[in-house]
Amino acid sequence: MASPAQKPKVLVIEDEDNIALALDFLMTREGYAPDRIANGGEAMARIRETHPDLVLLDVMLPEISGYEICQSMRMDPSLSDVKILMMTARGSAIERRKGIALGADGFIAKPFELKELRDEVRRLLGQGS
Repeated sequence: MASPAQKPKVLVIEDEDNIALALDFLMTREGYAPDRIANGGEAMARIRETHPDLVLLDVMLPEISGYEICQSMRMDPSLSDVKILMMTARGSAIERRKGIALGADGFIAKPFELKELRDEVRRLLGQGS
């Protein structure tokens, strides 16, 4: 018999503890295997090391911005299957277009409604694998 499917891995890259803890809780409750880092400078090494199914990526991070991380991920062919959901408090249309242009699969404005986030995560994880 086939073994049960592995939980999708979700890497949360968020420097605000209260938001990161809420995301971690929600991802766990939804049946995902969350991981978290708070610093943009550590992001690419962790992404390459863990190869998550989805990255919840804040735009404004210490050291390296979410936009730079998104661009770096999309320039790495070995990460082409990793979905990226960008999150920002500056949810303007310009910010959204920039994130999508750099290769993000989705974009959500903070503060977000839990249903909106849940639906977007499900949509992105449902497209892959």
